Amino acid sequence: MSDSKEDKPVLGRKPLGIKRTVESGQVQQQFSHGRKNTVVVEVKRRRILGKPGEAGHAAPEPQADPTPAPAAAPAAPAPAPQQTRAPQPAAPARPAPPQSLMSRQELQAKLLREAEEARMTALEDARRREDAQRLAATEEEKRRAEENRVAAEAAEVEAARQVEEQARAAEDAAKAPAAPEPAAEAAPTAEDAAPAAEQKPAVTTGAMPPPRRFTPVAPVKRPEPAKPDRAKRGDDNRRQAGKLTVTRALSDDDSARARSLAALKRAREKERRAHYSGGSQPREKQSRDVVVPESITVQELANRMAEKGADLVKALFKMGTAVTLNQPIDQDTAELLVEEFGHRIQRVSDADVEIGMDGEVDAPETLKPRAPVVTIMGHVDHGKTSLLDALRGTDVVAGESGGITQHIGAYQVTTKSGDVITFLDTPGHEAFSEMRARGANVTDIVILVVAADDGLMPQTIEAINHTKAAGVPMIVAINKCDKPEANPQKVRERLLSEEIVVEDMGGDVQDVEVSALKKTGLDELIEKILLQAEVMELTANPDRQAEGNVIEAQLDKGRGAVATVLVRKGTLKVGDTFVIGAESGKVRALINDKGQNVKTAGPSTPVEVLGLSGVPLAGDQLTVVENEARAREVAAYRQEQATKKRTTAAPTSFEHMFSALNTTVIEYPVVVKGDVQGSVEAIVSSLNRISTDEIKVRILHSGVGAITESDVTLAAASRAPLIGFNVRPNAKARQLAEREKISLRYYDVIYDLLEEVRGEMAGQLAPERIETIVGRAEVLQVFPAGKKDKAAGLLVLDGIIRKGLSARLTRDDVIVSRTHIASLRRFKDDVSEVRAGMECGAVLQDTNDIKPGDTLELFEVEERARTL
Repeated sequence: MSDSKEDKPVLGRKPLGIKRTVESGQVQQQFSHGRKNTVVVEVKRRRILGKPGEAGHAAPEPQADPTPAPAAAPAAPAPAPQQTRAPQPAAPARPAPPQSLMSRQELQAKLLREAEEARMTALEDARRREDAQRLAATEEEKRRAEENRVAAEAAEVEAARQVEEQARAAEDAAKAPAAPEPAAEAAPTAEDAAPAAEQKPAVTTGAMPPPRRFTPVAPVKRPEPAKPDRAKRGDDNRRQAGKLTVTRALSDDDSARARSLAALKRAREKERRAHYSGGSQPREKQSRDVVVPESITVQELANRMAEKGADLVKALFKMGTAVTLNQPIDQDTAELLVEEFGHRIQRVSDADVEIGMDGEVDAPETLKPRAPVVTIMGHVDHGKTSLLDALRGTDVVAGESGGITQHIGAYQVTTKSGDVITFLDTPGHEAFSEMRARGANVTDIVILVVAADDGLMPQTIEAINHTKAAGVPMIVAINKCDKPEANPQKVRERLLSEEIVVEDMGGDVQDVEVSALKKTGLDELIEKILLQAEVMELTANPDRQAEGNVIEAQLDKGRGAVATVLVRKGTLKVGDTFVIGAESGKVRALINDKGQNVKTAGPSTPVEVLGLSGVPLAGDQLTVVENEARAREVAAYRQEQATKKRTTAAPTSFEHMFSALNTTVIEYPVVVKGDVQGSVEAIVSSLNRISTDEIKVRILHSGVGAITESDVTLAAASRAPLIGFNVRPNAKARQLAEREKISLRYYDVIYDLLEEVRGEMAGQLAPERIETIVGRAEVLQVFPAGKKDKAAGLLVLDGIIRKGLSARLTRDDVIVSRTHIASLRRFKDDVSEVRAGMECGAVLQDTNDIKPGDTLELFEVEERARTL
């Protein structure tokens, strides 16, 4: 650093004070690539301690403390050995030679560096001393512990030796005879002479007491100090070291006592760990039974296997599958993991909740006879319900709308002989095909009712097919034989075309001629039913949990969801917990076909069941389970499966693709509510069948029960009509429908419902346009007519030409324009029409593109209403 003015430091401010307590200077910094930087530094003036003997260093006073200060020790190094410690006379202080600013800074940096090095050296020495002291303390503790252990072992050995000597002395005393002199009994041994002399004074022989009767016991000696050679035996008695015995407890030697019991246990555990090379012994791999569902996350699988989740993820990465802990894997991948880690897999599925729901096979000794279930089937208006009324002695037909059966009913009839028969009455209308199929599936015998004056009809043939599919025997009842036009023989012959051969014609199918109106032939019909049932040997086990089928289900305003159930096995009792399809519940009441409350219902007994959580589907199976938790679990699983099936997209095909592209199809939305599940099912099926390629029915919602506000709100969203079959809306729903202007339509006969819906669907279609060709004419010449129009000279080839008809102008069989006949003239007179073979002139509306040789085709358009 130079002393030029350019190098003088320049400060932004001057320090306060009388003297300059802060000295400033410049330091030049050099960086890479030749860059430099000059910075201003401030240095506080401090006392600089020189070395002893240097100029300007004052000699220490004699009264000063000889102990050096801690901070001065590292700063001032010790004087050289050749320097003497003799006190020198105090020299007058001379001013220190002037030093430059850079030398002061270098000296200060040097002193600070030396002080820091001395401090680090002192810290390192202190750390080493602490480590050495800690190591020495550890060794000392080990040595003391070993000495205590050896002393304890020696004390134990000495105590054991003393006990053995006492026992041996007792045995010798017991075997030796009593001496005449009492002094002989108390004669001590040479080893015990010294302790005995210390404990009590000598007693003269003449004052000795009489000989004692008990066995003498040697006095207990204090444990002697441990000998060096006894330490060799410590390895064999290591388990005895540290234990507190009676001898050691009574002794006053504290050095003989070892560590506490807890310390001894810790030491033994440490030795045991050290015995296994400083670590715990590896435990044997435990194989587990791992329950794996259809889908499981990696973390859950790891928890069930008692393994680390990271290990499972690593194994999956090795298999080529990149997953996370929370990612689900399938059952097959989980099986690979379970087997790789040495466990056993147990596959389970969500469908396992259905295990046991089908029931068990009954033992032959538990079966008892049951009543036959007979289903009456046939075409509509052939007298099925009238025949059942004649058998029951009731009048069900009078209460039916339109005189036809639109529900499936279950009844029990007791014959004159006391036998019980269960009858199922099915509808005969074509819309109730599903009801007839259900009736055939749950029955034992089918009675096919055929009118003698009508013969076989479409629903009769359908009933025959259902019966064949169900594989149940059939009895043909030829009804209405009391009519004059009845011809039973024609019915038997007509049955041959459906492969039904009656007994009178050499077959195996029984037939009976009956009249429901005159009540003739009923006893013979019952007799043949009982005969057929006896041949079939119908049995069931009544002493088990009940199983049955839902014949019909409805939503009653006062009773809630009600299901008509036909019990097939077991006995259904009030209070039983059951599952019906996707619904569960507990039996609150049982009502038979006569409206009476019953407590139980045995096999082949139809009853109405109250206590369901919802309206089940007709045909669902009823199963009694052990508790409500199981019932809810099964019902929840079935609801989930039904939702998945309903929301799963159908497989794509070309037909679906083209139908999706066809956006011209008109949708007719509708909401359907009915009284029973079977009727709603039949209505929805019939409405879907009347759909066409141009318009189709869209069922927004279908359900059982009265019309509610939610139904009206749903219909209002799509402006759809709301159809009620044998149901009515409540007051609030009616007011909401009037406010939203929703069409409410009530029906009690399915004929009227389908006919009106078909008519409304056809009314939404555009009318059909039908073209009829009236005539053809050829353009011979073109004339001007007015300023802009042109007139065509025509020759009528066939048909007629009338004023106002629609026409198409074609040129070389290509349509040029479509127009109308604006005016028609023959010569100079206006005419209304011109027939074939005649010439005329015509002005075409809105077209002047006319050339000779063109053809004019005239046609009429007729619009007709569409029908479905």
